[in-house]
Amino acid sequence: MALDRWIALIIALVFIIYGHTAFFGMDDLLPPILKRNPIWPSTFPKILSVVGVLAAIVVTLNVEKSAKQVGDDMDISKWRDYRLFDAVVLILGMVAYALSLRSLGFLAATFLFLALGGLLLGERRYWLLIPVASVASYGIWYLVDSVLGIYMTPYPAFLGR
Repeated sequence: MALDRWIALIIALVFIIYGHTAFFGMDDLLPPILKRNPIWPSTFPKILSVVGVLAAIVVTLNVEKSAKQVGDDMDISKWRDYRLFDAVVLILGMVAYALSLRSLGFLAATFLFLALGGLLLGERRYWLLIPVASVASYGIWYLVDSVLGIYMTPYPAFLGR
C-alpha cells in the first residue's frame, strides 16, 4: 500500500477517535439549560470528524485518483530530494510562534510567523507579502477578539494592557 494510503488510514483513525469523543463524551458535560440549544459546543467537532473520516476513506480507497497515473507519488528512496529542512523549520516556526504569543503579543507574533513562513515557502514579492501578513494578522485578531469575544492581548507583554 502506498504512503498516502497509510497516512490516510492513520488520519481516519484519529478522526474516528475524535468523533467518538465528540459524539459520546462532550455532551455529557453540558449543563441542562444548554441541552435545549439547537447548536451545541460539540456540533462543529461532529461535522469535522464525519468529513475527516469520509475524506480519509476517499484517499484510502484511491477514489480520487484517475485511471491514468501521472507519477505524483512520493518515492521514499529519494527522500533527500525533498525540502525536508524547510518543513522542519516551518514546524519549529509554529512552535516558536506559540511560545512567543504572550511575549510579543498576537499581532506581532502572527505577522512575523506569516511573513517569515511566506519567505521560507518562497514568496519574494515583499510588496504583497507584508500587506497580506498585516491584514491577516489584524483580521484574525479582530474576529477572535471582537466577533467571538475571546480576549487576546494584541500587544507585547511589556506594554501592558
